Amino acid sequence: MPDSRGGSQAGRTAPRTLAEALRARADDELAALLRARPDLLSPVPNDVTQLATRAGTRASVVRALERLDRFALQTAEALAVASDPAPYEELLGLLTGDEPVPEVAAALPGALAELRRQALVWGEDDRLRLVRTARELLAPQPTRPSPTGLGPTVAEATAGMSPGRLQEIVAEAGLPATHDPVSAVAALTSLFTDRERMARLLDTAPSEALSVLDRLVWGPPYGEVTASPAPPVRWLRDRGLLLPASPRTVVLPREAALHLRAGRAHRTPEPVPPAVVVAAERRPQVVDSAAAGQAYTALATVEDLLKDWHEGGPAVLRAGGLSVRDLKRTAAALDTTEPLAAFWLELTYAAGLLASDGEVDERYAPTPAYDEWLELPAARRWAVLATAWLAATRTPGLVGGQDSKGRTLSALGPELDRSAAPEVRHRVLRLLAALPDGAAPDPRSLQDRLRWERPLRGDALGTGARDLRARLTEWTLSEAELLGITGRGALAAPARALLGAGGADDGSGTADDGTGAGTGTRTGTGRDTGRGTPGAGDDARRAHAVALLTPLLPEPLDHVLLQADLTAVAPGPLERPLAEALSVLADVESKGGATVYRFTPGSVRRALDAGRSASDLHAFLAAHSRTPVPQPLSYLIDDVARRHGHLRVGAASAYVRCDDETVLGEILADRRSQGLGLRRLAPTVLAARTDPAALLEGLRSLGYAPAAESAEGDVLITRAHARRTPPRTAPVPVPDGPPLPDRTLLGAAVKAIRAGDLAATVERRPAGAGTSAPPADGELPRTTAAETLATVQAAALTGSALWIGYVNADGAASQRVIAPVRVEGGFVTGYDHTADEVRTYPLHRITGVAELVED
Repeated sequence: MPDSRGGSQAGRTAPRTLAEALRARADDELAALLRARPDLLSPVPNDVTQLATRAGTRASVVRALERLDRFALQTAEALAVASDPAPYEELLGLLTGDEPVPEVAAALPGALAELRRQALVWGEDDRLRLVRTARELLAPQPTRPSPTGLGPTVAEATAGMSPGRLQEIVAEAGLPATHDPVSAVAALTSLFTDRERMARLLDTAPSEALSVLDRLVWGPPYGEVTASPAPPVRWLRDRGLLLPASPRTVVLPREAALHLRAGRAHRTPEPVPPAVVVAAERRPQVVDSAAAGQAYTALATVEDLLKDWHEGGPAVLRAGGLSVRDLKRTAAALDTTEPLAAFWLELTYAAGLLASDGEVDERYAPTPAYDEWLELPAARRWAVLATAWLAATRTPGLVGGQDSKGRTLSALGPELDRSAAPEVRHRVLRLLAALPDGAAPDPRSLQDRLRWERPLRGDALGTGARDLRARLTEWTLSEAELLGITGRGALAAPARALLGAGGADDGSGTADDGTGAGTGTRTGTGRDTGRGTPGAGDDARRAHAVALLTPLLPEPLDHVLLQADLTAVAPGPLERPLAEALSVLADVESKGGATVYRFTPGSVRRALDAGRSASDLHAFLAAHSRTPVPQPLSYLIDDVARRHGHLRVGAASAYVRCDDETVLGEILADRRSQGLGLRRLAPTVLAARTDPAALLEGLRSLGYAPAAESAEGDVLITRAHARRTPPRTAPVPVPDGPPLPDRTLLGAAVKAIRAGDLAATVERRPAGAGTSAPPADGELPRTTAAETLATVQAAALTGSALWIGYVNADGAASQRVIAPVRVEGGFVTGYDHTADEVRTYPLHRITGVAELVED
């Protein structure tokens, strides 16, 4: 029966298997395991034995090893080359060597606790065992050297060697002859592990032979030899210091290498994470101001991008994404580079402000959420972008590269998701938050720290994955600066608030990023992945960030400064109605701290086409200018308005009419109008072969100011038509493995595992006279229908628990522990300890019952 910690009585003694070790754990320790390795929960194991089996599978172990920091991994690697089981002293010796290393001795208990917590190591300190699959992955193999650089043991390297050859090696090493190969191998092993005898043997070695050992001692331990090796190699081979691995390859046995390494499994143990070096320190106010300025620029860039696609953006490629030509056009419109244009596109897409319209002729366009976003205050709009960036798995830095099949990766394309991106972003920002306010890190030291926290990540994921994580770090730093998360390289106060908890991280791994990803462990395992469930805490952090950013952003202005050179200067951000009206009346000439608008005949005509009259434009400028309206600007407006609409274009295919016959004659005489296919129908009317829109553009290119008219002869007012996609949700980030479980799920999973374990391991009463024998372990109980009914009815009267076998409607068999309450109508109702709830079961689906032994 379970003990007070939720395990069995066997858990009070030294465990013999991983299942026994897990069974002896307390419930909170099992929950910690399931949190650190959430893949074990898919689906919830039936009992502890199944949990242990799943924890030992190759895929799960690889994933767990990937998330170890460097020292925890070095500890596991040392256990892989230690004896099995290994005492704590042997493990410590492999990590420190002959000389004590206080840092290693201090860090080892924590690393070992982390390996135990993740069920990669089990057993007491005098019998430490690495999970078999982890040993296979980390131990030396002929085709894959160990990460320690060590080779096989003497016993492994001499397997299959003839007894005569073994005796020759024993004799050359100065050992007495033995009677069998086993004792010969034991004698060689004893020699290589005896420091004094091994030192005396190496004292007799030629210097060239010692040079050969120096080249092999730290790995790889294999070397090629010819059919007639050189004398130094022959000397080593004759004494077993080099053993044959193949006809042309020799290997340095592990015991000899450890002697040459002074007992160390690793050249340089790294028990302490490298510190993030501060490259520059600035006043926090300077950092916050710089970040706020960049945050405002980010908002303006996103608005400019989607304003440019206001009436519909470029077409979607057949394979998805944006064409190279359209990306170049977007970069030119934003006055930036193509990589930066790809970043802004991906950011707006991740925030749900941009999507494809889903039409037959599929094109990109702003979403309805963009209009809602525009109505928010500036600080809240920034929070939407920053939150989307933190959680996004899409990686704009990959745009322009190639996938595994050699195809170019396009912006907004389908192959840009990288599940590690949110984890890297959160961890980089966490490390920045751990620095003093206003401190900017040295990028190289930041990379070193991240490599220490995830040393195996790249190797386990395949070629190039390590490089990807390094590039993700670089992209995070540059993108954070673009977005206003950082200012001049240091984390700004609004970003600290968005991350929550002040961002402090002392290297203990207990910091919480607000995503529910923190594990509260010594190592970097499973923290800051950005995959938690949003909640009230997230809203509070966003509100705090918005409150900090709001006073740092400039207030919108309601005026401009008109100048005599037909320009207007906006000394800051303009109120939205003013900015929208001015963007129609004038062209943006330059941006920066102040925006310069230029008035041209074309821009004034654009305002007139939108339905504004000359008097409206004069009144607008007078109301919003802090300087008098310059006379040249008034003349420009009046001149364009006087000529505007003098020519009228309508649909014939198209026609031009004008009360002034001379003007039409000038148009016909102009050689540049030949492409329009004009001919005179009447003294005041010309017909054209082109459509009205093309005719309007053609006449404007000739310097005229025509106006479109309706079939009734009225002037048509042209306004920009806002094109929007149907309602779209933001793209869902691709998770890095299964989602992290919350406390409710962990508690329910632990209860289910305990109940299933009870059903699988509880003692049953021995069969009495006339009843079936108890089933073997793992088999369902078998009783007749009469026996089942009688036993269930008796249990309902006495309130005792039963162990039953049950087959559901799908034919799936399971074992359960129930406490029957009522038996009627062919059904039994009772409390199911396995499911932790009251359930009703048909009696005909119960294969058999067995009474439980009393406590």
